[in-house]
Amino acid sequence: MTTYDPPRPWVGSYAAGVPDDLDPVSGSLVDIVEASVRDYPDAPALQFFGRETTYRELDEQIARAAAGLRDLGVRAGDPVAIVLPNCPQHIVAFYAVLRLGAVVVEHNPLYTPRELRKQFEDHGAKHAVVWSKVVRTVQEFPADLRLDSLVSIDVTRAMPFATRAALRLPIAKARESRAALHERVSDTVPWETLLSSERLPAGHPRPATGDLAIIQYTSGTTGNPKGAALTHRNLLANAAQARAWVPQIVRGDGCVVYAVLPMFHAYGLTLCLTFAMSMGARLVLFPRFDPDMVLAVTKKHPATFLPLVPPIADRLLAASQHEGVPLAGTDVAISGAMALPHDLVVPFEEASGGYLVEGYGLSECSPVLMANPVADNRRAGTVGLPLPGTECRVVDPDEPTRDVPAGERGELLVRGPQVFQGYYGKPEETEAVFVDGWFRTGDIVTIDDDGFVRIVDRIKELIITGGFNVAPTEVENALRQHPDVADVAVVGLPSGHSGEDVVAAVVPRPGVELDPEAVRDFARGVLTPYKVPRRVVVVADLPRSLIGKVLRRQVRERLVADETARG
Repeated sequence: MTTYDPPRPWVGSYAAGVPDDLDPVSGSLVDIVEASVRDYPDAPALQFFGRETTYRELDEQIARAAAGLRDLGVRAGDPVAIVLPNCPQHIVAFYAVLRLGAVVVEHNPLYTPRELRKQFEDHGAKHAVVWSKVVRTVQEFPADLRLDSLVSIDVTRAMPFATRAALRLPIAKARESRAALHERVSDTVPWETLLSSERLPAGHPRPATGDLAIIQYTSGTTGNPKGAALTHRNLLANAAQARAWVPQIVRGDGCVVYAVLPMFHAYGLTLCLTFAMSMGARLVLFPRFDPDMVLAVTKKHPATFLPLVPPIADRLLAASQHEGVPLAGTDVAISGAMALPHDLVVPFEEASGGYLVEGYGLSECSPVLMANPVADNRRAGTVGLPLPGTECRVVDPDEPTRDVPAGERGELLVRGPQVFQGYYGKPEETEAVFVDGWFRTGDIVTIDDDGFVRIVDRIKELIITGGFNVAPTEVENALRQHPDVADVAVVGLPSGHSGEDVVAAVVPRPGVELDPEAVRDFARGVLTPYKVPRRVVVVADLPRSLIGKVLRRQVRERLVADETARG
C-alpha cells in the first residue's frame, strides 16, 4: 500500500469550535449508552407517542433483553437480524445484541418477502427480533433459513396506556390503526419474555473496538444484497465526528433529536440512534413520518437536531405554515441522501430560526463523510466539507491511482475512521472498491479552493428516490418476471419532490399490447413501494452497445427528451 497524504483545504472553512482532527476512539457502542445512563439517569432517553423512558429504565431493559437473548443462544459474533420500525424496542434490541458482542443486521420491515429472504440468505442469521407484522413472512422462509429463535414485538406495547386503550375501541378507525401496527402471532418468543429475564451480569464479556458491530445492507449496481461490515470503531468515530460538527448543541437533557428517518437505514441509524444516545438526548421516535405528529411534539419539545431528507423538510414546512405551528427552536436540521434545493433552505431557515445544511455519505462509511458547516459560510449546491479525520482525493475514474488537477472533476476517494473494512462475506467485491486503502465512492465531484465538495455525476447507476437507493438491475429483474415483458431498462429521472423518480422503459413481447399500470401493479407484488416504478413507458426497443449491453444513459436521455418535447 502506498502512502499518500493529500492536502486538506477544507479545514480552513470549518465553523468555529470544530476541531481539525479527532483523537482515536476506544471502547464500544455499548459505552455511549452507559455514559449517558451514568450522567443523566433520570433524564428522558426515549419518547414514543408521549410515553417517556429514562436512561436508567433504558439501561435496565437493555441488560434484561441481553440476558434473554443470551438464554436463547445468542453468542459473541453471531449475526442477529432486527426487522423493526422506529420504536423503543428497536433501541433496546440494538444495544442488547451489541452488549453480547453479537452483530446487528438491520432490515427494512416493509420489504417484500422476496427482498427480505435474499438478505437472510446472505447473512445467515439464526436469531431474529421481528415486528409482529413481519413475523409470518419470516416464518414462511424455506427450511434452510430456519431460525433457532424468533422474538416477536408488538410495538403498541410501548405506547402510553391511553393510546393503547384507544386502539382497542370498537370503531373502524381504531381497528384499522391497530391492524397497521400489530398482528397476532404464534410460535415466537414474546419480547416481554426477554424483559422478564434477570439482568445480564456486569462482568459478561464486552465487545472490543475493532469487533464487527453491524451489517448494513446497501444497494449495489447488480441489485444483489451487499452488507457493509461496520465495526464499533467505525460507528463510534462517526458519532464523534457528528458531535464535533455541531459544537453549539450541548450534551444532556436539553438536546432533543427527532427520529423521523427509519433507523434501519444507515443515515437514520447513526444520527438518530448512536449520535443521539451519545449526546444523552431525548430521542423522539416516529414509526413513520407524519407532519402533524411531528408538529404536535414540536410545540413542547422542539428538535435541537433534526436529520431529514428534502421531501420531509418540504412537507414539514408546508404543514407548519398550514397549521400555524412554528418550527422555532429547531436549531440544526441536516439533510442527506439526495440534493437539497436552495429554494427550500431559505424558507425553512426563516421558519425555524436555525440552520438547514446538506451532508453526504454512504452506508460503507457509517455513513456520514461530509456536511456543510453549521455556520453562515455554508454553501448551497455543495455537500459541504469532509468531517474531521476524513481524507479525500479526486482521481481519474479510469486510472484511480492518478489524481486530477485541483478543481477538476474526477472520482471521489475517501479514507477515515468511519470507512468500512469490506462487504460481509464478499472479498472480491471488497477488493474492487478499494485502491491502496482508499474507498472508491463511485461519485464524480469537484473540490473548490475552500474545500467544498460538489457532486456532478455518478459512476454507479443507482437511483436515489426519497432518500433511498434503488439498484436499477434489481427492478429490471423483477419486471422481467412479468409474462408480457420482453426487455426493460430502469433509470432515474429528475423529480421535484423526491430527488429522482424510478422510471421503467419496457419492451413488450411480440403481439402483446402492454398496460403500463398492470406492470406497476405486478411490481408492487415483488418490490418494496419505493422501488416500484413511478412510471412505465412502453418502447419498441432499447439502445445497446456493440456487445449488446443496454445503455441506460441513452435510455434516460431519450425519456428526458420525450418529456421536454411534450412540455
